[in-house]
Amino acid sequence: MISMKLIEEWILEDVPYFDLTTHVLGIGGKMGSIGYFSRDPVTLSSVEAAAKLLSHLGLTVLQSAASGEKAEPGAVFLRAEGRTDDIHRAWKAALNLLEYSCGISTRTAKLAAAARSVNPDIAVLTTRKVFPGTKAVSIGAALAGGALPHRLGLGETILIFDNHLKKIDGGYAGLAKLLPGIKKRVCDKEICVEVVNEEDALLMVRAGADALQFDKLPPDELAGIVKRLRASGEAGRAVRLIAAGGVNAENAAAYAAAGVDAISTTWIYFGKPADMSVHIE
Repeated sequence: MISMKLIEEWILEDVPYFDLTTHVLGIGGKMGSIGYFSRDPVTLSSVEAAAKLLSHLGLTVLQSAASGEKAEPGAVFLRAEGRTDDIHRAWKAALNLLEYSCGISTRTAKLAAAARSVNPDIAVLTTRKVFPGTKAVSIGAALAGGALPHRLGLGETILIFDNHLKKIDGGYAGLAKLLPGIKKRVCDKEICVEVVNEEDALLMVRAGADALQFDKLPPDELAGIVKRLRASGEAGRAVRLIAAGGVNAENAAAYAAAGVDAISTTWIYFGKPADMSVHIE
């Protein structure tokens, strides 16, 4: 949910005082309409927030699609009417939001479709590597594209990285001794450990880790490790396995075929914005 406070900040960034061009032309009081459309097929996101922005500036929203819907090129998915000065104040703030957000949701949908063509049940997760200040929009776009956030913040889940292990005597062996006590202290939380090889993965499974995150392993190598872990006993069958690091739309199917339960990606957040425009009449 995008807050009104955030929407107001977007408006103030673009129009801190007034629209000089519309003012000097003397056309602000004329009535008109604005319609948003994409030049390419997209998976929509942040349409509801854009509609709120239009409404907040005094426009009447006549048409608004839902986030997660598909939009074909040229098809108007958001339309509003009102005074020309309000239309021009809303124009670019809403357009910027839609272009960047729909770029993320469209990439997410592409990656999710590729992975689920191989494994319909695989979870598509997204990392915390979003551009600062854009988290609400980025998460909403990932959701619209069919993914879920891996973790929303440091206080939400336990994810143990190599940089944590550097401070633990014995590394993975030392962590294996600590895990039973940690699990008792946080019995309502799952413990995920990042690993890069089969030996450490098996050690963490036997120590009671709930999930393992494999970092930057090639899909074919990961497939062999997954197969052997699953065959190692009850714990190996129960542990959740996640592929992370370098996952994108081109290799998502290969990672899904490796037998993991989930793929975790940053790729969706960084790329070309959706190519969108408006009709103003």
